[in-house]
Amino acid sequence: MSTIRKIQVTFDCAEPERVARFWCEVLGYVAPPPPEGFATWDEYNQSLPPEKRDSWFACSDPSGVGPRLYFQRVPEGKVAKNRVHVDVRAGIGLVGEERLATLEAECARLVALGAVRVRLLAADEENESCIVMQDVEGNEFCLD
Repeated sequence: MSTIRKIQVTFDCAEPERVARFWCEVLGYVAPPPPEGFATWDEYNQSLPPEKRDSWFACSDPSGVGPRLYFQRVPEGKVAKNRVHVDVRAGIGLVGEERLATLEAECARLVALGAVRVRLLAADEENESCIVMQDVEGNEFCLD
């Protein structure tokens, strides 16, 4: 029997909060409260270095059924790459080598189904590792 995976839909865009709030309205999703210690998202953004401000936003299905939507600022407009891709959440809650081993095992399973591994994005000070892949038609997605 196969395992059902949760997904996160990620949107590349110029104005993450604006696009996220649009989709909240369209889908009945809700924006999360600001991070702990901040009264508003504006206050949180002002605490960040200028290059990091307004770089992402997220929203979710309040019932918990639908996927989380994540919006990330990118410098380029749509040219050839899809501006929306799916993140397959195979490593939720895992970090370090345990996360990498889980992602690699899932990558191998998906390659056997016809996916193509593109590259590993190694963990940094902000993000855990993920693997960029392509589906059977070349559409990018991430094992996250």
